[in-house]
Amino acid sequence: MKIKIRKNGYIIFGVHVLKCAIGKNGITQFKKEGDQATPAGKFKIKKILYRPDRIDSLKTQLPIQKINPNVGWCDDPKDKAYNREISLPHKASYEVLWRKDNIYDLVLVTNYNCNPVKSKKGSAIFIHIAKNNFKPTDGCIALRKEKLMMLISKIKKQSWVIIENSS
Repeated sequence: MKIKIRKNGYIIFGVHVLKCAIGKNGITQFKKEGDQATPAGKFKIKKILYRPDRIDSLKTQLPIQKINPNVGWCDDPKDKAYNREISLPHKASYEVLWRKDNIYDLVLVTNYNCNPVKSKKGSAIFIHIAKNNFKPTDGCIALRKEKLMMLISKIKKQSWVIIENSS
């Protein structure tokens, strides 16, 4: 299954066309750390992270991992753990995955900038729960929780996420 993300803020998979949020600065072929743009390209979903105190169960073919308050994601291009999951506290800059809001209660981790990791090319490119009114992200893709749950139930290990830089 192909999961296409369009620059007009829609995600298409199978017969489904759903509203989504993308980066504040749109979609780019030239992603850089902190540019608030979503990277264009073709990616796989590596795994799903979730908060067990807020998400009961997941039906999926993908690997799943519970998170806790000590889980973060390094976003410091100078750190050897850049664009990787880390244990907190961590000496370099990072995102906390256990948040008061719900956007990281359910996170699909993409393989963007993973093999090899390139400094300053962007980190933590996820598909996660959208903020109210689909407020733009810092580079991720975001869906309503119920739509994200539906996507997770249909996605397969061989599925591709295609982020398009054209209409």
